[in-house]
Amino acid sequence: MTETTATLPRGVTDLQRLKHVVNAMTQGLKQMLVGYWVVMLVALLGVGIVLALLTGGVKTSMWDYGTQSPKYFSMAIGITLTPAFFTLLIAQGVTRRMYSVASGIYLTGTAAATALLWVLAYQGEHALYGWQDWPDKLSNPHLFTNTSQLGLMFAEFFLMILSHEVTGWLLGITFFRLSFWRGVLLLPASLIPAVAAELLLVAQWLADLLRNAGYQRPPLAVAIPSVLVVSALGIYAGYRLLLPLAPKPAKG
Repeated sequence: MTETTATLPRGVTDLQRLKHVVNAMTQGLKQMLVGYWVVMLVALLGVGIVLALLTGGVKTSMWDYGTQSPKYFSMAIGITLTPAFFTLLIAQGVTRRMYSVASGIYLTGTAAATALLWVLAYQGEHALYGWQDWPDKLSNPHLFTNTSQLGLMFAEFFLMILSHEVTGWLLGITFFRLSFWRGVLLLPASLIPAVAAELLLVAQWLADLLRNAGYQRPPLAVAIPSVLVVSALGIYAGYRLLLPLAPKPAKG
């Protein structure tokens, strides 16, 4: 299917329209994303530490208990994107290509922002624990072994979050375009970016299971670019799925 590009108003460039599309996604999902950040900060660094003090003292990093959370929340962000924005933006003359590029930019930016929050929260917790002389032992396997390895810490969370966002993006598109049962049949394909990241990085909750089964992580020089490539291919696959899709009329 060949896309036709809507004529832009005088003085409006494709780049400006792309910025507007990314901004629409950012503003539309801001409350959902920021609300999640606030809940995690309060629940883990606030309530979690208080409960630990009341039940025997702080013995491990409380923030590390939330390791799995950003992956699965970010998958929900990816799932939400197409049902929430596709019909509206296409009706405004945005092409499917531009919508897909904007989605890739938004998901990448969101992954980077959430990964940065996780890194900063680890640093804040480390400073607090050092001040109180509490042990900040990590309870989950990671690419990093201590919270001073900022590069590895950011890389792990960014890649895990991005890959799960892309899986969510594919899930949202397949169910939105193909209906429930065909979406279910395509679940294995949609899960490829997330599964690839888990197998390539071997970090967080699956790490011990994989290691106990004798599986070894490939070198990071291979693993990190591979996760990025698979995620980019996932965005492209979503774009190809969107090409034949006509905007759905609003219900009600």
